[in-house]
Amino acid sequence: MLDTLLPILLFSALLLAAIGAVRRVRLWRQGRPSPAPIIRGLMQVPRRYLVDLHHVVERDKLISHTHVATAGGFVLAALLAIVVHGFGLDSTILAWVLLAATVSMFLGSLVVAKRRSPPPSRLSKGPWMRLPKSLMAFSIGMFVVTLPTAGILPEGFFQSGAGWLAALVLAGVITWGLGEMFFGMTWGGPMKHAFAGALHLAFHRRPERFSKRAGGEHRSTGLKPLALDDESAKLGVEVPADFTWNQLLGFDACVQCGRCEAVCPAFAAGQPLNPKKLIQDMVVGMAGGTDAHYAGSPYPGKPVGEHGGSPHDPIVARTGSALVDAETLWSCTTCRACVEECPMMIEHVDAIVDMRRFLTLEHGNTPNKGAEVLDNLIATDNPGGFEPDSRLHWAADLNLPLMADKREAEVLLWLGDGVFDMRNQRTLRAFISVLRAAEIDFAVLGNEERDSGDVARRLGDEATFQSLARRNIKTLSQYRFARIVTCDPHSFHVLKNEYADLSTADMPSRYEVFHHSTYINQLVTDGKLTFKAWKGGNVTYHDPCYLGRYNGEYEAPRAVLKALGIEVKEMARSGYRSRCCGGGGGAPITDIPGKQRIPDMRMEDVRETGADLVAVGCPQCTAMLEGVVEPRADIKDIAELVADALIITTPDEKATQSKPAPASPRATLEVMP
Repeated sequence: MLDTLLPILLFSALLLAAIGAVRRVRLWRQGRPSPAPIIRGLMQVPRRYLVDLHHVVERDKLISHTHVATAGGFVLAALLAIVVHGFGLDSTILAWVLLAATVSMFLGSLVVAKRRSPPPSRLSKGPWMRLPKSLMAFSIGMFVVTLPTAGILPEGFFQSGAGWLAALVLAGVITWGLGEMFFGMTWGGPMKHAFAGALHLAFHRRPERFSKRAGGEHRSTGLKPLALDDESAKLGVEVPADFTWNQLLGFDACVQCGRCEAVCPAFAAGQPLNPKKLIQDMVVGMAGGTDAHYAGSPYPGKPVGEHGGSPHDPIVARTGSALVDAETLWSCTTCRACVEECPMMIEHVDAIVDMRRFLTLEHGNTPNKGAEVLDNLIATDNPGGFEPDSRLHWAADLNLPLMADKREAEVLLWLGDGVFDMRNQRTLRAFISVLRAAEIDFAVLGNEERDSGDVARRLGDEATFQSLARRNIKTLSQYRFARIVTCDPHSFHVLKNEYADLSTADMPSRYEVFHHSTYINQLVTDGKLTFKAWKGGNVTYHDPCYLGRYNGEYEAPRAVLKALGIEVKEMARSGYRSRCCGGGGGAPITDIPGKQRIPDMRMEDVRETGADLVAVGCPQCTAMLEGVVEPRADIKDIAELVADALIITTPDEKATQSKPAPASPRATLEVMP
């Protein structure tokens, strides 16, 4: 019986899976066109899956090994089942390999079952709770039915009296397993992530994420520009169908593991954002329906079942309910913690900013002080609305060299809009003293410098960003310099990664840009700075999101602190898992309320280390952490710590140090033959 029934079950499941795949592809293709080479993309899936994706999955060793055993066992078992049982190839060797694959899959499914007994709060429940059982059903069913082919049970065993009953039970178990593994893979079950995920890797919106450069991983974190000169193009994303088709594909690849939820600072603060729920809402909008069947953590303070939509209905309604409330989008700090943690490499931040762009550019709907800040940027080229020609008033006593006078310098020091903040002026003064101690040839743009455009872009005002960026690019093109150095990771990021998209033949905009911590580390390595011994207390270091997750710089700041004699007491969440200070993405401007403040949570991380001082490398981080009510640790920028420890060498001392010491007679004798 099984010899006849099993091929029917296998090929019926494959046919239904193929029909589901066509239906699924049609859902994705509702999105806007996006270039993606089909053959080349498909050929790169194995490497992207085994290398790039597992680079993220391997951060949790148990789950990584479980995934290899379960997914690898399933893929091999499914292929061999089609060959051995579907086409009836009677091969003992293949049968034994099939048995091994099902054993691997079964062992992996046991770990999956244990992990969900009970599941952590970040994991979605509902249909996902049946997945371990379905994995076991497929693996056990295929294992038992293959035993006669492998020679372990006699041929015709399932045709005997007792065998008929076993055959009926096996047929039911295999049907269950095939239904989840094949049918559910393309029709919307928990295994959907396997089909959509593989194609997402092939046609990822940011294929640069899979490229490798000499010396490390190539990061792709700059936002994609809008074609503002195309009058027919919508400004941002209004409805799900406004996303590109491969963005919709990426949403569909979500495995609902909740890693993004676990690291999201806004979710932890009780603001109405959960990155996992947001992605699932986009899937609901793509297919049409409501979020009533969502079985994960909701947006804080917002019950499940009250939102819904369709591919061509607004994502955010001006009145009433839709897929997402506007305050959910404005809660995001754009810290990219969700993107960094996602094992399916989904781009949450891109989607959020795309939706913000429509709200800002088409509706002018930017909450709280957002509209005021954008108006200031348009009128005065800085978010605070200060007089543009007052950028250097704070430095009247420093006699800073201007590029307009020098025309050429080794370093162009990008001051940023921290020049209007008294606290950040201390950081800038400290860094200028470091540059002068190292005798660096530097200059500033002074009043020619404008806001980098970071805040405007994150708030969705692409038009103001591009206007500011083009003006800065035009100014920079007039001068010659080897590199740009800045104390602001946000300016560092846009100058390094986002201005290049606006490059023209007469105004190239690709620069060598350094964060000041990286540049100071280079000066230390080159022996241009010497320090007094550190006599302070315990120090921890806070990684800025736009320096770390956005640009992969974690080591240079720590190397500088080590050179000062400081042994960093690391926070539990540091490096690529550093908790955001809450200052990015315009979050302090839109100011969406929650149950607690993000910087308060970060300062609690500091308290757990027992540190007396927090070293930082970002004016936003300084402002947010210093806004925490005392008692708390002191906050100092790395430039301030370096400036305080500098040993200033006089010209006479340098001349003396540069003279070679006379060789001793003993040394001379030692080198004679």
